[in-house]
Parts: sequence; structure tokens; C-alpha cells
Amino acid sequence: MAKVEIYYWTTCPFCLKARALLDEKDVEYIGYDITGDNEAREKMIARTGGPKSVPQIFIDGELVGGCDDLYAMDDRGELNEKLGL
Repeated sequence: MAKVEIYYWTTCPFCLKARALLDEKDVEYIGYDITGDNEAREKMIARTGGPKSVPQIFIDGELVGGCDDLYAMDDRGELNEKLGL
């Protein structure tokens, strides 16, 4: 199975929705709660190469994007393959 990482804020509805999709697929992921942590947010921005919004999702070290990107991959039937399901 792929290594999945997600940067999120606890109260962000898009973060909750993205995590719910991963949970629905029984995907284990590493979550980085960056709520109110500017240093952690700067690390996320450095890793993404610019995007500042949350969530930011990585699969096997590759930036997938945010919630809409994750759902679009799922709609196209690409997410399960990318996750190794």
C-alpha cells in the first residue's frame, strides 16, 4: 500500500472531507495537524513548492493536491490504483 501523508487543520471542512474519503477506503495515512502552527505551515509550503491551502496530500512522496484533487482522482478511477488498493 502507498504511503499517504496529509497536512490539515482540525476545523477545515475540506480537510475533514479528504480524510473521510481516505478513511472510507481504509487507507492508513500520516496526518500533520498544522492548526495554528506557523512553523509547520511553512514546512508544508516549502514541501508543496508554493500551495498554502489545506489540505495538502502526498501519495508516495508525490503531491496530489487538495481535497478536490483527491476526489477528482477518485472520480476518474485513478485513486485506488495510486493507493495500491
